[in-house]
Order: sequence, then structure tokens, then C-alpha cells
Amino acid sequence: MKNIKILLSLLVLTGITSCDDYLSEVPDNRTQIDTPEKVSELLVSAYPNKTYMVLAEAMSDNVFDSELLSRTNLYNEQSYNWEMHTQIGFDSQSEFWVASYQAIAAANQALEAIEKLGSPASLNPQKGEALIARAYNHFMLVSLWSNRYNPATATTDLGVPYIKSPESELLVQYKRNSVKEVFDFIEQDIVEGLKYVTNNYKEPKYHFTVDASKAFATRFYLIKGDWDKVLEYSESLGSKPTKIRDWPTYTGTAFAQRDVQYSSADRETNLLISYPNSLANRAVGYRFCLAANRSNEILGNSTNMWNKANLTFTSGQYDGGTVVYFPKVYEYFKITNLTSGIGTPYAATVLFSNDDVYLNRIEALVMKNKMAEANTELGYFLGTRTSGYNAATDLLNEGVVTAKYPVIPNEFTPFYTLTPVQTSYIKAIAEARRREFMQEGHRWFDIKRFNLVVTHNTLAFGKIERNNILEKDDKRRALQIPLRASDNGIEKNP
Repeated sequence: MKNIKILLSLLVLTGITSCDDYLSEVPDNRTQIDTPEKVSELLVSAYPNKTYMVLAEAMSDNVFDSELLSRTNLYNEQSYNWEMHTQIGFDSQSEFWVASYQAIAAANQALEAIEKLGSPASLNPQKGEALIARAYNHFMLVSLWSNRYNPATATTDLGVPYIKSPESELLVQYKRNSVKEVFDFIEQDIVEGLKYVTNNYKEPKYHFTVDASKAFATRFYLIKGDWDKVLEYSESLGSKPTKIRDWPTYTGTAFAQRDVQYSSADRETNLLISYPNSLANRAVGYRFCLAANRSNEILGNSTNMWNKANLTFTSGQYDGGTVVYFPKVYEYFKITNLTSGIGTPYAATVLFSNDDVYLNRIEALVMKNKMAEANTELGYFLGTRTSGYNAATDLLNEGVVTAKYPVIPNEFTPFYTLTPVQTSYIKAIAEARRREFMQEGHRWFDIKRFNLVVTHNTLAFGKIERNNILEKDDKRRALQIPLRASDNGIEKNP
């Protein structure tokens, strides 16, 4: 009897020990982020694996109806008409929304892991990258799914949920922060992140380095109208920088290699490069595109400050010359099934560049009424993008700019006041940015912040079948919340 009692006691003790061991184990095979190396690996996922570029470009005034019915694409058509996408797939609104929040989740997980590891100084670079990445992803979301930033209405305008911690529950109900709250959180993350970011990466062009983070800061503060901050974060670029895109060299490259060169990490101007899943390289040929019969309105000699040829007009044409194509986005197609030839497309995209920073800086100089500096820098920038530019004769001053870009009443209406002279300069800069980043989606964000009116005509045999106008303050300027999000309780836009 005594031996039986001892045996039973041992069995109970063994059972308790086994139970403790079992409960101490992770219930699934998820990776534990418990080393600095794993934190760094996780941050690779803090950048969205989808892109806004295709949908934003189709909403802008860079596209027209080519009438190529065989090139009809549902996403392209719905974006052109400022409608909500009704399907999920590459380059859809819903996919970018989800990808952005997945990237935010990775950034938050990295920040929590750093805290659990005791927040050592050695992990400060990862902390900085995570904060900047979190800010950037929320910035893109609020820029697309909310009204434009306006301090007069930002406290009541619906923003997006700003997520600052990893999800710990299966189903979480999120509330939309106001636009002001989102911008305040973004600024906090930028300021804090810039304390820690570094350039110490094997492949720095694929991370938020110091320069890439400052580039993001200039874009953020440009939207916010904080000109001093734009100048502060762009100061290192200097006057007449050589680190902007070398268009003569680019146009001298074989056409088939230009897309590779444009997004190459070797190009000094490129600060942050991404490889999202995207058909962006093919989307330029959808029905609603930069049609050749309208491209001169944006890119022709008449749009050049000195009526010369724009070097940025280095395009190709296809479909009988109907479609204008800029070789900027290199597509890497990863074959997943060799037999059937199916796979996944990845598009090399430039998220931030020195060209972007420089234009932001010039705009801030104009808004600070530093017109002499603005003339010097804008003249230099446009000169590097003009065929046959002669610095001695091709001058840029107030008379030239105001004559080229006269004020049109109620055309440019940001939330801040513009003098007539500033209006002409801002339009000149906006048009330079438009040409510089053609087919990259940038133009849509200028349309929103300047409240520009856009007309999208749908044609039938050359005649207008549908006249669709995006008026000022049109509610369609804010994308509708994706169904998968609104079905989960996130408030829809009006």
C-alpha cells in the first residue's frame, strides 16, 4: 500500500510538471521576436507590399480616355471615375489598405519586442526605423482615405485608425481618429524616430535611413504647411545639388534598360526603394492612361519655362502611338509554377528621392517669400531638365514665372493664403513635380492639397459620352473605406 501511494504521488507530480511544461510552450509555431537579429528581420515587413501608384495616377489629371476598349481594366475604370473598387487584387484600394496596416503591425511588433528586450541603445536604429515606418504607413492611409489636411476642419474630419500596439485579441473594433489626431501621432513618430535612425545597413536604399526619413519629413510638413520644418529637413541637400536625377545620362541609356536604371540603388537621388506586388509596369497601358493625343498638354515644349524640350519627356509609345509610356518601373516576375508559367509580379518603385526633397524645399522658399533663393533653385532644377538650356540666356525671375503661369482665379486653393506671385510660382513648381513624377501617382496628392478641379471624360468614337468633374471639396477626393474594414466596424466616409 505504501509503495502504491508513493507511485501515485510521483504520477501526480509528473503530471503537474508536464502540465507546466506544456503551458509554458507557445501554442503554435509563431516566431518569437526575442533577439536583435529577429527584430531587424521583422522590420523588412514594415513597408507595404502593395502600392498606391496605379490607383492614384488613374485618379489624377495625367490620364485621359484612349478609347482602347481592349485595354479596359476594372480598377483603372473605377479609379478614373473616382469610385470604390469592387474587387480585390493587385493595385486595388483594398489591397493597399490591408498591406499598409500589415506593415504597421510589423512595426508595432518590432517596437514591442525592443521594449521587452530592455530597449538597449544597440537597438535604437531599429526603433527609429520602426517609428518612421509606422508614421509613413499611416501618412499614406490618411492621405488617400481622408479629406485633405486643413487645420480649420482637421479636428472633426475623419482620419484613419492610428494603431500604436500589436493586436492581442482575435477581433478588435477600431475607431477612426480625427485627421488632426493622425497628423499629431505621425509627427510624434517622425520626431522620435529621427533621433535614432541610422545609415548603417548593408542595403541602405531599402530602409528608412537618415536621408530617407528626412525626405518623408519634408513631404509631411509640406502637406501641413510648416515651411520652416521643410527647410530644416532639406537643408543638407544644399544649393544647386548634384544629387538629383541626371536626366541627360538617363535619356542616353538604352530604352530597354531605363526602367532598371530609374529605380536602381546605384542612383544617388533614390533614397528609398520598394518592391511591392504590382502590375504598375503594365498599368500604364490601360484604357485610361496618358494618351498620346493629349500628352503635349503636360509634356510638350509649351509647358517648358523657356519653350524648349523637356528632358523628362523621355517616353515610348505603343498601340499605334496611342499610349505614352515612361520606362520607370522595372517588373521582376517571380515564377512560382514553371510548367504553367504563373507567378507573382514585383514592381521596383522609388518611394523617396532627392528630386522630391528639392522641389519641396523650393516650394517652402516661395512660401517664406525668399524669392531670390527660389529663383536660383527653381531655375537650376528646370535647367537640368531642359534640352539646350543656356544659363546665360534662359533666366528665371518673377516676370518669367508670372508670364508663364498667370493667376487663374480660384484655381489653386490650399488651406493657406497665397499671394498672386506665390500662386504663379506654386503652379510652376506643381507642374514641374507633375512632369518629374509622371505615372508615379504623385500628382494626385497635389490635386488634393491644392483642391484642383479635374475633368475626366469618357469617350465614344471621339465624342464625349460621359463628362465627370471632380469639383472642389468633392467627397470623392477621399477614398471610401474598404468593405472588409467597414464590415468590421470602421466608420465609412460620407
